Formats: sequence, structure tokens, C-alpha cells
Amino acid sequence: MTVAPAARINALPGAREQLLEATSQLMREGDVIDISLAELSVRSGLNSALVKYYFGNKAGLLKALLDRDWQAIVTSVDALVHKEDWDAETKMRRHISKVVDTFFAVPYLNPLTLRMVRESSESEARRIADCYLAPMYRAYESMIGEGVRQGLFRAIDPQLFYFTVTGAVDRFFAARLVLKHCFDQDTLTERHRDRYREHVIDIIMAGILAR
Repeated sequence: MTVAPAARINALPGAREQLLEATSQLMREGDVIDISLAELSVRSGLNSALVKYYFGNKAGLLKALLDRDWQAIVTSVDALVHKEDWDAETKMRRHISKVVDTFFAVPYLNPLTLRMVRESSESEARRIADCYLAPMYRAYESMIGEGVRQGLFRAIDPQLFYFTVTGAVDRFFAARLVLKHCFDQDTLTERHRDRYREHVIDIIMAGILAR
């Protein structure tokens, strides 16, 4: 019996992950939260029909990418919250640093999250919130509460703090057009990232420290 081309491609190890990573690369490079299947096929070197095979459709592909990126973040934050040999200030500085690094690596994450919440069913939007957004709020609630008990932080609203951190970081890494037209800079470099990381940590920590 002749094996169909798609079936042979399906057997390639890592094809699903290859499609996800190619999607991530295209979004990062194009500063977009959508791609064409033709672009994906060229970048991944795989038949675009595999999107249907692995993910159902392009919306399923974006959902899988969102899950991949957020699961890594939630796992990392949970490990940080439970790190017993660090005080709350050390944890918070480390967390903000990691947030900057994450948005530099995957600048599409926040706009893609908002798009998926808006365009998904009520149950899927709730799943995204429960699995990824709520754990971030609980992490802030835990670290801020710990810092207050240790006499390190002022008593601040964890929900507002979540918006402060996410907004500060997301706005900068979504600002390529502003950088290009106002500051004549075409790309965000690792130097930009490092300078902004230090700046954001200094500004936010100065606002929450008790001293």
C-alpha cells in the first residue's frame, strides 16, 4: 500500500514542536500575533496540512502556542514562590527580571493572550484565566503578603500590582514602531533589554519597599 505524503511527514519526530517554534519565530520577527499557513510552511519546512493534523486549525495552533509559553512561565513562578531560602524582596526582584526576559523572548505573549480570551468561547476564556492569569495573581498575592510580614513591603493591592508589572513590561516590548519613528532604532537589542530590566526593577521596587 502506498503511504500518503502527509502520513510520512506525520511520522517525523518533533514535527508538532517544530510547527510551534516556527510560529513563535514568525511572530517575534514580524511583531505580529497572526501568521499565514504559507509562511509557516516555508519557515518550518513542513506541509501546512499538518496544522490541521496536530491542532485542528490555525486557532488550535495559536492555543497550543499560548499553552506552551504560559505553562513554562507558571511552572517557573511557582518554583520561585516556594523557594524558602530567599526573602520576598529577592524573589520579587528575580521575578521582575524574569518577566522582562520573557517578554523580550516572546513579545507576542500578552497580546496573543488577550486575543485568545476575546475570540474564544466562554469556557475556553475561563480556562486560560484559571490556568495562567489567576496563578500569576496568586503568586503576587503570596510574595507581597510574605514581604509585608517580613517588614520589607508596604501593603499594596496584588491585583493592581499585576497590572503594573505586566503593563510596564509589555508596553516597552510592544513599542518597536515608537522606537523606529521617534528614536531611529529599528530593533530591540539585548542592551535595550538589560537597561530596561534594571530600570523597571528600580522603579517598581522603590514603590513597594517599606523603607
